[in-house]
Amino acid sequence: MKLSGRDAARYFAKPEPHRTGLLIFGADAMRVALKRQEVIAGLIGPEGEAEMRLTRIAASELRSDPALLSDAMKAQGFFPGPRVAFVEDAADGLAGTIGAALADWREGDAQLIVTAKQLNARSALRKAFEAHNNAFAVGIYNEPPSREEIEAELARAGLKPDRDAMIDLTALSRMLDPGDFRQTLEKLSLYKYGDDSPVTSDDVAACAPSSTEAALDDVLNIVAEARSGEIGPVMRKLESQGVQPVGLCIGATRHFRTLHAAACDPGGAGAGIARVRPPVFGPRRDRMVRQASKWGVHRLEQAIGILIDTDLQLRSAQRAPAMALMERALIRLAMLGAR
Repeated sequence: MKLSGRDAARYFAKPEPHRTGLLIFGADAMRVALKRQEVIAGLIGPEGEAEMRLTRIAASELRSDPALLSDAMKAQGFFPGPRVAFVEDAADGLAGTIGAALADWREGDAQLIVTAKQLNARSALRKAFEAHNNAFAVGIYNEPPSREEIEAELARAGLKPDRDAMIDLTALSRMLDPGDFRQTLEKLSLYKYGDDSPVTSDDVAACAPSSTEAALDDVLNIVAEARSGEIGPVMRKLESQGVQPVGLCIGATRHFRTLHAAACDPGGAGAGIARVRPPVFGPRRDRMVRQASKWGVHRLEQAIGILIDTDLQLRSAQRAPAMALMERALIRLAMLGAR
């Protein structure tokens, strides 16, 4: 039988021990591996592998010795409880062997879990599972996780986010790979250890992967908030860290384009910032909303024009000191924002 959507998510969260088997296939090996880990843990529990109730069989070994699978499914262990025979990276060449094992399965045998790369609708391996009345086939596609899947991940990590934190985590789940998102949730769970209060946007911001240097954020906020007197010392700090003028110009242009997009949004600056990718979290999001509202569309367009002209000058053959040229542009922007 074929599972998809919510049915698949529910089965991954609570697999049924009396089923014959499950095929999980997809192009993204990490997504497939995470779902396989979830299902196997749900079937045999955290101590299942230590109690030898899990048998791992590589596809190459099964091709060499087809009897391995049947032996693993029929073998009885020393410890009571459900057992799993896991075949990794199978392909259509093993469809006959796996199909025979499915047909030979009896109540009390180990459940067969098979993973594979992307399989088309004509795949013999897919058909073996989809045609079986007590086995499932699930395709894992490179799509953003559903709200139900995100909530399941949060529950697994023991997290209870408030409304704003849930918005941030949903955006983060669409930006990160599944493995990175799960690691972020684990980090957030440790961060909130011993704290029963709901997860907030500030908590998410503290644990989310950092995408920019703090010093670069500092100078961009100083400029956007029209604090021109503070630009010089921060520029010296950036220069000592090896930040290049062209990279600084690119970062400033990205920042002001983000503010411009937010200011242009029909729903207001807050709605515009919420649509930014990669997402902006916590206090930094609130700060950028205030900046976009203060500058307005017209002045932000002027600012972007100044940055584009500066970028062209930095990349030209002019002999002016590049960092001084960039500093002058940032001071002009700060003065523009003070009007």
